[in-house]
Amino acid sequence: MTICAYDSGRELWCRDGKAAAHLKLISIFIIFFTSVIGISLPVLFARFFQGKPAYDKAVLLIKCFAAGVILSTSLVHVLPDAFNALADCQVSSHHPWKDFPFSGLVTLVGVLMALLVDLTASSHVDSHSERDVSEYKPIGAAEMKCCGGKVVEREADLESEERMSVAEEEMAVRVSQVLEIGIIFHSVIIGVTMGMSQNKCTIRPLVAALAFHQIFEGMGLGGCIAQAGFSFGTTAYMCLMFSVTTPMGIVLGMLVFFVTGYDDHSSNALIIEGLLGSLSSGILIYMALVDLIALDFFHNKLMNSEIFLKKVSFLALFLGSTFMSILALWA
Repeated sequence: MTICAYDSGRELWCRDGKAAAHLKLISIFIIFFTSVIGISLPVLFARFFQGKPAYDKAVLLIKCFAAGVILSTSLVHVLPDAFNALADCQVSSHHPWKDFPFSGLVTLVGVLMALLVDLTASSHVDSHSERDVSEYKPIGAAEMKCCGGKVVEREADLESEERMSVAEEEMAVRVSQVLEIGIIFHSVIIGVTMGMSQNKCTIRPLVAALAFHQIFEGMGLGGCIAQAGFSFGTTAYMCLMFSVTTPMGIVLGMLVFFVTGYDDHSSNALIIEGLLGSLSSGILIYMALVDLIALDFFHNKLMNSEIFLKKVSFLALFLGSTFMSILALWA
C-alpha cells in the first residue's frame, strides 16, 4: 500500500490564501499582456511586411521556433504534470487508477481526436476541390485549333496552380483553427488549475514561466493565423480568444474555489487535472509534429528549395524546444 508523506511545515507556510489571491490577480494582467504581445507580433509583421522578399522566410522561422515551444510544452510540461497527478498516492492507491496507465491512454485519445478533426477537415477540402474540378469545362477540339495548343496548355497549368493555391490556403486555415482549439483547451486547464491553487510557492514561479510560455505559444499561433490570411475581424477574434483564455481560466478557478472551497490537493482534483492534462498533451503533440513540423519540413516548397533555410529552420525548432524545456526548472 502506498503511504503519503508530506513536509507539513512547508506545506502550511506555502498555503497562504491571501498571498495566493494577490499573486493570481497580478498574474491575470501579466499573462494577458504577454499573450497579446506573443500573438500580435506575427500578425502585425504580416500586415506591414507581407509581399517583402524576406517575409515568407521570417514567418517560416517563427513557426518552426514556436513548433519547438509547443512540442516541449506538451512533452516536458503538460504530460509529466498529468502523470504526476494520477501517480499521486491519493489516486494511485485506489482502483482503477493503480491498475492501468490512464495518462498514456488519454494522451493517445487526444492524438486520435486531433487526427479525426484533421481527417474531417481534409475530407471537406477534398470534396470542394473535386467539385471545382468537375465544374471546370474542358476546351473542345475546334477551340483548341482556333487558339493554339500552347495557349490551352498554359490555361490548364494556371487552373492547376490556382487549385493548388486554394488547397494550400484552406490547409493553412484548418491548421490555425485546430491549433487554436488545442492551445485554448490547454490554456483553460492551466488557468483553472492555477486559479484553484492556494499554494503561493507554486504560483510565484508559475507566473513568470507562463508569461514566457504565452509569448512563445502565441508566436506559433500568430504565425499560422498570419499565413492563413483571415479577414481583420476573424484575426482579431482569434487573437482575443487566445489572449483572454488563460486569464479567464484563472478567474474561473478562483470562483470555483470561493464558491465550493474545492481542495486542489483532493483526489478528485488530481484526477481531473491528470485526465485533462493528458488529453491536452495528446492534442498538442499531434499539432506540433503533424500540422507544424511535418507540414513545413516535408511539404513546404520554400524550405525544400533552399537547404540553408532548412538548416536554419531546424535550428529555430531546436532553440524553441530548448528554451521552453529550460522553463520546466521553475514551472
